Amino acid sequence: MQKHPLLVFFFILLDWCSALISWWLFYYARKTNIEQMPYITSDSLYWGIAIVPIIWLLLYYLQGTYHDIKRLYRFKLVNLTFIGTVIGSIALFFLLLLDDEISGYQVYYKSIILLFGIHFLVTLIPRLIFVTVLVKRIQSGRNGFSTVLIGGSDKAVEIYKEINQLPKNIYRFIGFININGVDRQLENDLPYLGHIDDLERILQENNVEEAIIALESTEHDKLKSIVSRLEGGDLSIKILPDMYDILSGSVKMTNIFGALLIQLNVETMPVWQQTLKRLMDVLVSIVAIILLLPLYLAMAIAVKISSPGPIFFLQERIGRNGKAFSIVKFRTMFVDAEKLGPQLSSANDPRITPIGKYMRKLRLDEFPQFYNVLIGDMSLVGPRPERQFYIDQIIQIEPQYLHLTKVRPGITSWGQVKYGYAENVDQMLQRMKFDLLYLKNRTLALDMKIMLYTILIIVKAKGK
Repeated sequence: MQKHPLLVFFFILLDWCSALISWWLFYYARKTNIEQMPYITSDSLYWGIAIVPIIWLLLYYLQGTYHDIKRLYRFKLVNLTFIGTVIGSIALFFLLLLDDEISGYQVYYKSIILLFGIHFLVTLIPRLIFVTVLVKRIQSGRNGFSTVLIGGSDKAVEIYKEINQLPKNIYRFIGFININGVDRQLENDLPYLGHIDDLERILQENNVEEAIIALESTEHDKLKSIVSRLEGGDLSIKILPDMYDILSGSVKMTNIFGALLIQLNVETMPVWQQTLKRLMDVLVSIVAIILLLPLYLAMAIAVKISSPGPIFFLQERIGRNGKAFSIVKFRTMFVDAEKLGPQLSSANDPRITPIGKYMRKLRLDEFPQFYNVLIGDMSLVGPRPERQFYIDQIIQIEPQYLHLTKVRPGITSWGQVKYGYAENVDQMLQRMKFDLLYLKNRTLALDMKIMLYTILIIVKAKGK
């Protein structure tokens, strides 16, 4: 759900008006200065006014400009506007201007420079005014980020007082959450929201935007557990640095008035790549479902002949942000394979049907999951989804596993490519390391690499 919808709506409206005005100014300047013709309105002007602003808005959406309006700052806005204007001007040139009848190629050069210059200035100036006003309101406390302090000890009191003494404070503290049950020294300064055991409920009920963990970064076990529960969505997580963090360069300064904090959950995949990733998921799934229909039919017949029971196997898995969904597979085991309770399969598992062994080798049993990708439960590439039964066991050993549930699970993953199917919880933990590595380094380029490796595994029938 988009936060601050009124701010987003107003910003989009501002960009739409800017795009409309800049296109009209470009049309006027091109006619009178470049083509040396009298200004006369035409159908091309009206079509441009109707279509061009929509093209610009789609481009800005792909850039991620509207993703988190409150976290925009002026330098970032100038950078986004410049890059967007370069890409948009080139795209509009090839879409709308290249076929125009001209007296010489210099008209093309002048036109694209004129389009860039007008659009950049007309768009940037109102954007800067909007963001400047917004930043001042945030720093004044009227629109600050709703923030909770996690921890109620002397350290929490210290960081709270330090932040409140800053000349420009972006945080609007709504309360604190204690960790040890007895540490509640902040009660004289902030409302007590509850214990760490109720963390998720407190965050949801209070629409929290920022969480500051008042623990030393050397308290790794406590930090890992809390951060694993916090990560996901648009919540910004900050912790206190120790001297090693400062010397190693982990502390990033973005504001000279800011408190000395480390932001943990910096998204590695840019918003425009996340948008393209989802678009690619949908398009590839549609094409795959259509092209694989003959294979689906052949597999359905093979499954039905090999053993009695349904063709498809549906099982509840845990997806993005802990939401349960039904994963779809071709059935590769005999019916009632888990009548004694949840069991992971092994290489020589007697529960696997004869055709099921070949399907698993070629990963054919996973192909129906293009449907899961299409409806948004999964992605083409992402950590493999597991059952809650096994997740509960894994997080007792390694709470960091919860990081993997903050993104859409995938048909294939780096862990699946490097490790294959897991036969027990220990192997799940080994595979988790690869998926965590993917999560901290994910890009579209890495997704493409994983998909290529997956195709090689299918071709060579080396699936484990």
